[in-house]
Amino acid sequence: MAKKHVICKTDELPLGERKIVTIGSRSIGVFNLKGEYFAMLNICPHQGAPLCEGPICGTNLTVDEYRYEYAHEDELVRCSRHGWEFNIRDGTAFEDPKIKAKTYPVSVEDGQVVVHV
Repeated sequence: MAKKHVICKTDELPLGERKIVTIGSRSIGVFNLKGEYFAMLNICPHQGAPLCEGPICGTNLTVDEYRYEYAHEDELVRCSRHGWEFNIRDGTAFEDPKIKAKTYPVSVEDGQVVVHV
């Protein structure tokens, strides 16, 4: 059974920001993505780098042979070591959906962000 961990008040984690916390022996990044909260283990599944410390970004998608379109703005976190991009909502690697970063359920209770680990 997951245990609840109060991280902060909702107004202490602004839109588009993250907070990295330690719960037990786990480093976890908690993100405010457009008013929704998400939590991800701060370990890149590629080679173990601190994933949640990388930039929050979007990525370029190929539109056709000559054009690209910027998409997923502020919905990805990019590993600062090797550039792998992961969806903040579900941990899916953008390059290979079979690879996932560990995520945790998050709720808002009485104006507080709560991670369930």
